[in-house]
Amino acid sequence: MRAAVLHETGQTKLEVLDDVEAVGFGPGKVRVRIRATGLCHSDVSAMNGVLPQPAPFVPGHEGAGEITDVGDGVTGHAPGDRVLLCWLPACGTCPACKRGQTQLCLAGFMNAGTPNFRRPGGDVFGFAGTGTFAEEVVVDARCAVPVPDDVPLDVAALIGCGVTTGLGAAINTADVSAGSSVAVIGCGGVGIAAIQGARVKGAAQIVAVDPVASRREAALRFGATEAVAPEDLVDAKQRITAGEGFDYVFEVVGKSATARTAYETTRRGGTLCVVGAGAADDHLRLNMFELFFDEKRILPSLYGGGDVLRSYERAIALWRAGRIDLQSMITHRVRLTEINEALEQMCTGTALRTCIEI
Repeated sequence: MRAAVLHETGQTKLEVLDDVEAVGFGPGKVRVRIRATGLCHSDVSAMNGVLPQPAPFVPGHEGAGEITDVGDGVTGHAPGDRVLLCWLPACGTCPACKRGQTQLCLAGFMNAGTPNFRRPGGDVFGFAGTGTFAEEVVVDARCAVPVPDDVPLDVAALIGCGVTTGLGAAINTADVSAGSSVAVIGCGGVGIAAIQGARVKGAAQIVAVDPVASRREAALRFGATEAVAPEDLVDAKQRITAGEGFDYVFEVVGKSATARTAYETTRRGGTLCVVGAGAADDHLRLNMFELFFDEKRILPSLYGGGDVLRSYERAIALWRAGRIDLQSMITHRVRLTEINEALEQMCTGTALRTCIEI
């Protein structure tokens, strides 16, 4: 089977190999033929070591395809079913799940420590317990979520992570109020989804902030009322909010420097929503007086901050109704053999989302 493999953490290029085998099939598991997968910045963060991930590994966690086989005890799935992959499935029994915070279930994270693949040279892991830069994956049946027939698989793949994360940050975590002012710092795929979520919620002003001109232009097409470079954010804050700050600011970069900027751009009593996945050794500095005096809410948002299955259904419903645009978020398409071209497109900011067709 063909898959793209990172041999060592810190490498910037993937090697596409033909000698990879998906392993682990058995009771409770399904085998999925991947047809489309998105390249998410978290994949790059795992490659460079910002996010912890054993190596060697197959990146990719935003995928969709068809089930080819089901293990003993699996109900509700059959060969031929169209599914998207949920990289953080809820176990349903842990304290977080019982509280209704299924996005905080740790069962899915445990999958990252078990090899998903094998090569003649040894075991290979799958990023986030999946590894969708491969022709085939074996996952727990809970990871395979049915996709309605009218939803294209490339769109379904995006719903599996980036769309759910960005939409959910605006709708679930921040719960943006109608008529409010919003700033989104970082306008890749997740940031664009957050912009669309803020628009759906009725925000009056949505300012997109990104250093890449093409992303700023794209943000305007997806619902931003204004788009500025980072150096112009202070001016936008002054013009739009009379210097008070925005009601909601979304940090979608995953850096302490941009999180600090986001904090300073949020009005007193406003909401800073941290969406970007950052490094464990990158510390955000806040003093105790400003925490007390400004009364700003700091809300991290993991995977959209809500039940992911309900979030998938909501994204599909909004897409069907024409309230959000998902197809246009895919700005580039490549084959698996061109995966390093997709990495270049992401790192330069050329692409919002690149779909890898497998």
